Amino acid sequence: MKQVTDILPHRPPFLFIDEIVSATDTFILAKRKIRADEFFFQGHYPGNPVLPGVLLCEAMFQAGAALLALKLPEMPEGIPAVTRVNNVKFKKLVRPGDELQIEAQFLEKIANAYLFKGKIRVGETIAAACDFTCTVVDEKDKL
Repeated sequence: MKQVTDILPHRPPFLFIDEIVSATDTFILAKRKIRADEFFFQGHYPGNPVLPGVLLCEAMFQAGAALLALKLPEMPEGIPAVTRVNNVKFKKLVRPGDELQIEAQFLEKIANAYLFKGKIRVGETIAAACDFTCTVVDEKDKL
């Protein structure tokens, strides 16, 4: 399997996938080990570090973008951009030392929109889930 940085335009410290475990035409499973020295723990929250929920969403979005890049050869060139997020649920706090199992399932393409379901597990427990839509924009364009 390709390196994550060969697939996604994201780079540390804003790359939230360490490894792609598996991918089919409609599903991807990725991993991310949460380290105690992550930049966001400096302020969220000192002495009681909790991974911000918005970053859990970002990890799901990045998994979806990786699936598009790997499995949809007709995808246009450009940068994946999230255009809609629905049904967001946070069910478990994520802390340093946790390993995220990040899932994204491609549901359908409507015009230039790609619809996904995302889920993050820590062990067997669902930590977060959401539905999201993205499109691909030219690097020079603005949303």
